[in-house]
Amino acid sequence: MSDSLRFDGKVVVVTGAGAGLGRAYALLFASRGAKVVVNDLGGGRHGDGSSTKAADAVVAEITSAGGEAAPNYDSVLDGQKIIETAIINFGRIDILINNAGILRDKSFVKMTDQDWDLIHDVHVKGSMVTTRAAWPHFRKQRYGKVIFTASNSGLYGNFGQANYSAAKMALVGLSNTLAIEGNSANIKTNVIVPTAGSRLTEDILPPEFFNELRPEFIAPVVMWLCHEDCNETGTIIETALGWAGKCHLIRGNGTVLRKSLKDAVTPENVRNNWDAVLNMEEAKRCESIAEATGELMNVVDILGSSKSDAGGEQSGVIKYSMKNQYNFKQAILYALSIGAKCRDPMDFRYIYEHHSDFSVVPCYYMIFGPATLMETDIVERAFEGRSVNFAGIVHGEQYMKVLQKIPTEAVVETKCKILDVLDKGRNAVLLIEHESFNAETGDKLTTGRIAAIAKGAGGFGGPKRSHHEIPGVETPKRTPDTSYSEQTSPDQAALYRLSSGDFNPLHVDPNIAEMGGFKQPILHGLCSLGFATRHVLKTFAGGDPELFESIRARFSNPVVPGQTLRTDMWRDGNRIHFQCFVDNNTPVISNAYIDLKEVRIGKKAKL
Repeated sequence: MSDSLRFDGKVVVVTGAGAGLGRAYALLFASRGAKVVVNDLGGGRHGDGSSTKAADAVVAEITSAGGEAAPNYDSVLDGQKIIETAIINFGRIDILINNAGILRDKSFVKMTDQDWDLIHDVHVKGSMVTTRAAWPHFRKQRYGKVIFTASNSGLYGNFGQANYSAAKMALVGLSNTLAIEGNSANIKTNVIVPTAGSRLTEDILPPEFFNELRPEFIAPVVMWLCHEDCNETGTIIETALGWAGKCHLIRGNGTVLRKSLKDAVTPENVRNNWDAVLNMEEAKRCESIAEATGELMNVVDILGSSKSDAGGEQSGVIKYSMKNQYNFKQAILYALSIGAKCRDPMDFRYIYEHHSDFSVVPCYYMIFGPATLMETDIVERAFEGRSVNFAGIVHGEQYMKVLQKIPTEAVVETKCKILDVLDKGRNAVLLIEHESFNAETGDKLTTGRIAAIAKGAGGFGGPKRSHHEIPGVETPKRTPDTSYSEQTSPDQAALYRLSSGDFNPLHVDPNIAEMGGFKQPILHGLCSLGFATRHVLKTFAGGDPELFESIRARFSNPVVPGQTLRTDMWRDGNRIHFQCFVDNNTPVISNAYIDLKEVRIGKKAKL
């Protein structure tokens, strides 16, 4: 780390930089080699009027001192134009300081909708719009620093500032979430809580105090947060008078308000334990929503948690269960979502409830594991509060074995538990067991394993291997015995999410897909595997689903809805090895096999 913090080659955008804190930021960054976009609408502290003079004056100060700067006069509600100024003039953006603000102070009773909306437009929406415009540039270059400006009014409240306080606290929540979402792309997001003399506070604070609240004492704190050597993210820093300190939310230990899971909570319970509820003597900081929720799960342990079941599982295993009910409608919708067609005689049994051999496609039970996981936080808890891009967690491998005949309708209880979290270097792998039972009879119908890959979450020093892993099997080194090709629909993912209950927006929302590192929404891996299961059953089981015993597969690459899937198959006794490829011959499913109870090659399927 160098003695002098420099920003040579970096481009900084400062909103509200015509005076006060913004001006101090702009001048300091320019003096350390940064190229600065000086944004200021030039209005009054109440948001009225506009002028180019404020921004032009600061730009003139910078250029006269030998620095580089460009003015911008747009409202932060036109944040795209502000960021475009940086790109047009300097070719990039590295740092964004959301500093622009106004005041509309009134007591809550007298506050109008306009008073509320103007404050939220400038402070919250303006910061969001400008940051959103910069975000794609940060992601592309895998670097970015963002500062949001909050206030003690937001942290503690202040008479006459209900609008301002609410807006400033909203920015804390925005920063917390963006710190999580930006982590994988090396985007650092923090909040500054400054107390500085400015046009917003010049007639509010006592003169002797106001004179000591110089912006020049705060700008260096912001500069450090924005330097490439500073790895801080998701942090709130309060600063004034040459002092700085970290702020964060804490939570007391609290108390349990009932004796067991069977007991109710009454208002009297709450009253009688209120002192313990308020006790903050051993308060602690939860570093993430996962940790906060995980702490609450300890209450279940205290009350006689379902973690301690009849099978003697240790109480530390992270578990969850969920019931699903299905009948012929859900079974048919699932079959259609994995490509079953009325015109195909081997598919017809899956999509007509009055067929003499009406059946459920056996891989249907693979959906209950992910569906159960989507309803719980056990994946977050498995990472014990570590920063993970949950939008980028993908289904890596799947195994399932059918233990009894799949009923055409049932109430199914699926139990999931995290078996291990493996450190694979750059990535982490979660090993998840899912078992499905007939909720009415208690019979175990299927058992399965999921390997979920958390991109960028490795390197935590965990185990690299586990006895819980289902080992893969190499595909035979010969030409495939046969192949089957079938085109997916452009709407395949939309249909599959309805049938499976897996509503992960990664598969339908372009913005979420981008957050997960994909160019566009991708097809569920289990949907592709459903296609392949049908292909194998058609080819080597005469279309009879009762011959299906187990399946194992690795998801190698994503499938885009609309692509054609080709399943290459090799027979080895009752084991059918297979691989799936898409249009450009890219493998999407590998190290895969289906074990059949017997091979039955009857009427040849159309290949």
